Amino acid sequence: MTLEEVMEKLSGMGTEQTKKTFLRHGAPEPLFGVKVGDMKKLVKYVKKDQELGLALYDTGNSDAMYLAGLSVNPKLMEKERLQKWVEKAKWYMPAEYTVAKVAAESKYALELAREWLESDKEYIAVCGWSTYSNYLSITPDEKLDLDELKRLLQRIEKSIHQERNRVRYVMNDFVICTGSFVKPFYDEAMKVAKAIGKVHVDVGNTACKVPLAADYIKKVEARDKIGVKKKTCIC
Repeated sequence: MTLEEVMEKLSGMGTEQTKKTFLRHGAPEPLFGVKVGDMKKLVKYVKKDQELGLALYDTGNSDAMYLAGLSVNPKLMEKERLQKWVEKAKWYMPAEYTVAKVAAESKYALELAREWLESDKEYIAVCGWSTYSNYLSITPDEKLDLDELKRLLQRIEKSIHQERNRVRYVMNDFVICTGSFVKPFYDEAMKVAKAIGKVHVDVGNTACKVPLAADYIKKVEARDKIGVKKKTCIC
């Protein structure tokens, strides 16, 4: 398929209701309003063409950008390209999902996560924390820097409630992911989760809620899934 053909397909899949929902969540124009489940029908066509996936992201259309994240091969992504992607992530879906998940499976996962989470730009910092969280979900514990994880958890405990709005959300998620996916850090993550308690995030005119980290980790424990890694974080 060509870029024009994919964009035409996406346009036909969009609905006004879904578009209104995405706009309430902070999505900027342009977008068609395509449900992720419907969009996945196109992945098999785009996935065969890395350049097509990259071109979709470059359109700046939120639906096309999300499809790009589902379709590109992360192992073929260059660092410079990922830097360009994060600069174009203007709301939480591309920052927390599209760019973060592709970056987490790239060769530059830790390098970029460490750089981005220090950014003074909110959505780049958001992407940094989310990249690291996704990296934890797919990486064996023996390959993780456990000292760094401890420092990051301590940082979150001290600063989460003073952080920028969406950064608070992904910091809370980092605690959840550490406690859920890194078995040696279950106790440490639970301690931090209980210390930070309820995290307040302005989610706009939506029904979204911020999960209590301690409760979420406990649910993972109840399913006997602590320390169980994912094969991929892209979805």
